[in-house]
Amino acid sequence: MDGELTLHRPVLFHFRAHVKAQEQEKKVVVAGCVPQAQPRMEYLKGLSVIGVQQIDRVVEVVDEAIKGHSVRLLGQKKDNGKRLGGARLDLPKIRKNPLIEIISINTGCLNACTYCKTKHARGELASYPIEELVERARQSFLEGVCEIWLTSEDTGAYGKDIGTDLPSLLWRLVEVIPEGAMLRLGMTNPPYILEHLEEMAKILGHPRVFAFLHVPVQSGSDSVLMDMKREYCVADFRRVVDFLKDRVPGITIATDIICGFPGETDADFQETLNLVKEYRFPSLFINQFYPRPGTPAARMEQVPAQVKKQRTKELSQLFHSYHPYEHKVGQRQHVLVTEESFDAQYYVAHNKFYEQVLVPKSPEFKGKMVEVEIYETGKHFMKGRPVEDSEVFTPSIAQPLRKGEVSGLPNVSPLLFSYSCARTSCKAKRRVHPKHSVFRLCVSRLNPLVLGMGTLVTALEM
Repeated sequence: MDGELTLHRPVLFHFRAHVKAQEQEKKVVVAGCVPQAQPRMEYLKGLSVIGVQQIDRVVEVVDEAIKGHSVRLLGQKKDNGKRLGGARLDLPKIRKNPLIEIISINTGCLNACTYCKTKHARGELASYPIEELVERARQSFLEGVCEIWLTSEDTGAYGKDIGTDLPSLLWRLVEVIPEGAMLRLGMTNPPYILEHLEEMAKILGHPRVFAFLHVPVQSGSDSVLMDMKREYCVADFRRVVDFLKDRVPGITIATDIICGFPGETDADFQETLNLVKEYRFPSLFINQFYPRPGTPAARMEQVPAQVKKQRTKELSQLFHSYHPYEHKVGQRQHVLVTEESFDAQYYVAHNKFYEQVLVPKSPEFKGKMVEVEIYETGKHFMKGRPVEDSEVFTPSIAQPLRKGEVSGLPNVSPLLFSYSCARTSCKAKRRVHPKHSVFRLCVSRLNPLVLGMGTLVTALEM
């Protein structure tokens, strides 16, 4: 997937279906980029909606929804006329994985791609100040996080609106990363990474930064890229990939491709196939094009559905025809263990190149740096056995929060209750029992249904 929910039509159908299903028996609050981009959609009528910049007011919205009121908060936050970057970074939150902190460094983007609704949902670029991001990282390590992911619609554009740049932020973050902890950089488009190739190569080579970069190319044809208004050519993409592969040996480059964009010819698609054959990307996100209402691409002459389907299938077959990890059998690697595999048979770890390594489920490994020897590989993973007599290294971090504990709150449960009671008391001048608190409802009685990146449908049990 491209990482942007507002790009994918099938996901939107799934999202809409779940909204209607939940609405039959429960009150619903819809939050994120989908309602922000399409607030007038029929299935949202009468529902409470929170936009991407108003999530810090979720308690207020849930309170009103419980009372049967419909609330819509879709406005952009501004300070002295300047657009702010999303919700506050210091808001309390519950991490899905207590060992991993996900930090959005900016919202919005500078581009105007003809197929994408992100600009409609997120608006223009708005970056968080470096000091706020560094402080959030520090707080995360104090709470036992051993891996930080930096995310945004385009991390490479960071700082262009506030007079700084991505390398400046990354060097500051590297200073506060404890030994044994790691930083992963999110998606960046080619034009912005081109400006900082030398610095980025140095940063990606740092021992506490994963040598991994997600650079979406979308097509191997310059003609298609021009119709997409991607603001770069294939040669620019090649320059980024070739430079980083030369300066950061072993680096993992992930990329995205859209199959069947309007006007894409057989020759255009062949150029895309040739690009994949040449680079054999270990991580490739393949998307069949779907026109989004209101985008310029939706008004272009469309490629027949059967052709789009066939091209998507052909590219997928090419991707699965090669195995990027076969040569690594027998290698020794240091890997950071952060989670359990889907089948609960292994722990999941990642090496310096953010390649997935499955290790035995030994309790002492969770949140630790372990040395393993690779004994088996698959298309998307390797398996490693611990090296005998090797040290299991514990990152220089605090004890991780328990699953479900709230980040930023020292005494989670009592504080949740006191926050709720204080808020309600302030408004109604009366004492409220904790079990009836609005904030308790938000964290305990909500049935969260995550339907895609940045979008949440919450069903309130009544």
